[in-house]
Amino acid sequence: MKFVTKRIHAFLDYPVAIALIILPFLLGLGDSNSLALKLSVATGIAAFILTLLTDHHLGIFKVISYKMHLIVDFIVAIVFIVAPFIFSFEGIDAYYYWINGVAVLTVVSLHKSEAAF
Repeated sequence: MKFVTKRIHAFLDYPVAIALIILPFLLGLGDSNSLALKLSVATGIAAFILTLLTDHHLGIFKVISYKMHLIVDFIVAIVFIVAPFIFSFEGIDAYYYWINGVAVLTVVSLHKSEAAF
């Protein structure tokens, strides 16, 4: 039951990147470790740039394949899931990363392959 198409994924990328930049400030991340705020903002900026460079209909420069984009998303999801353990994030800092990591992992795992007809 994979239903996240390349088009749907493209529409999710920009709002998610912006949320990763803004939400840490709104949620007050960084109480357990200031890196909790910085990591999200840096990831949001990188995600925005990745989206601009991805070869899909919302990419501007189209120099990174969509497959590579999915691989990067998968790696980010894993990093987000393990970051609270590695950096001793606690409370909202940890929950923020676990929830985002699982969400990204879910979207990547529900990716619908584009079959050639």
